[in-house]
Amino acid sequence: MRPMVMLPEILIFAGGLAVLICGSFVPRARQWWTRLLAAVVLVGAVIAAAVASAGATTTAFDGAVVVDTATGVVRIAAGVGALAVLAIAGGEIAGSDRESETYALILFATTGTLVVAGAQDLLVLAPGFLLAGIPLYGLIGLRRDGASAEAAMKTYLLGALFGIVMLAGITLLYGVTAVTDYPELARRLPDAPAAVVAAGLLGVSAALLFKAGGVPAHFWVPDAAQGSHALVATFVTTVPKVGALVALYRLAQIVPDTVAWAAALAVLAVAGMVLATLAAYWQDDPRRLLGWSTVAQVGFLLVPVVVIGDSEFALPALLFYLVGYTVTNVGAFAVSAARPDLRTLGEYRGLAATSPMLAGSLVVALLGLVGTPPTAVFVGKLTVATAAWDGGWVWLAVALVIATVLSLFFYLRWLAPVFGRTVPGRSDDVPRAEPWAAATAVVAAAASLLLGVAAGPVWNLLAG
Repeated sequence: MRPMVMLPEILIFAGGLAVLICGSFVPRARQWWTRLLAAVVLVGAVIAAAVASAGATTTAFDGAVVVDTATGVVRIAAGVGALAVLAIAGGEIAGSDRESETYALILFATTGTLVVAGAQDLLVLAPGFLLAGIPLYGLIGLRRDGASAEAAMKTYLLGALFGIVMLAGITLLYGVTAVTDYPELARRLPDAPAAVVAAGLLGVSAALLFKAGGVPAHFWVPDAAQGSHALVATFVTTVPKVGALVALYRLAQIVPDTVAWAAALAVLAVAGMVLATLAAYWQDDPRRLLGWSTVAQVGFLLVPVVVIGDSEFALPALLFYLVGYTVTNVGAFAVSAARPDLRTLGEYRGLAATSPMLAGSLVVALLGLVGTPPTAVFVGKLTVATAAWDGGWVWLAVALVIATVLSLFFYLRWLAPVFGRTVPGRSDDVPRAEPWAAATAVVAAAASLLLGVAAGPVWNLLAG
């Protein structure tokens, strides 16, 4: 069984239980202790993941869970992303009546994300999907207003629908093969009826696309980004998709040649890039704009999954892009959390004059999401396009480049007011930026630049 192979998952889940229980006994004024406990648990999990990543690929629970380079990257990226969310949470929900519960839900959802990423059996993937998804419903509805209630209900309904679709897909795949573990599925699916296999893979893929926030299961993402707390918006648009995309990569390895799964996924990738970019053009709320941005980013991230069997660059490109996207997206949302009073793009006018560090972090984050050198996402998009070209998917690489150029406009719509003139009289009454969120934004911007500059060693590590 080798349960210690899953030490990071065990630590985070146990930490969630401890935070939930301790929060019931700690006075409201001292709930920050539970945040500290959650942070310590996440740091321990990241260290354990880094140590495990230095070893050889291994499995646990009779091969149902695999720990390899992809699992290690997800463990570290999800842990760091959750830590950043805890930092943002300090100024937003400190002292609230649901503070400890928020931290517990974040830890439970992070555990589910890690299980989804490491699952090598459909019967492990399904509970991982539920564990990663159910806490999100409570997190999104924490604000208890109309917008958050609508976003939580929409996420719940879509989550329930795609959960059923996933179970139906698993049932079909088991029905034609009598197995659920990936290695055996890879051997038996080529001889199974192609139509049934296609339907089963479609069901599982659709559920993972919901978790990632990709087309056509993306409708909840902009509402969740706009209607929830900034810390929740940061979490739901970052951490779950890291695990879901690695799960799609594992699923791609068992798809038989009798099914045109890669072509269908390529169409969805392009649809996500283009439709989300066009939808973002008309957004005036910065968090909703970032919500559509994450949908578009999933489209880019699907490209290496499409070509996973055609190019040796596909997996390291996917992992590098995931790491770069994590720090960059956290940085963009952290700026929004640092100044929660700015709820339209126009209200950011003059930010460069009043908060130069915050404005600089926003510039790095937004231009990073576009894919501007020397940021991490630039290297991610470059390597993803290279993998698509190398794998013979030239039209997909061209579509990626075109979509990147189109996305520049809606990010510039946010940056233009930042460097505009300050409204007369406003500079005397500028709210102070929330320090933890502002510090997170600066650190994330620095990490994005550092990853971009040091891309060579990181790439070699991922490719090795």
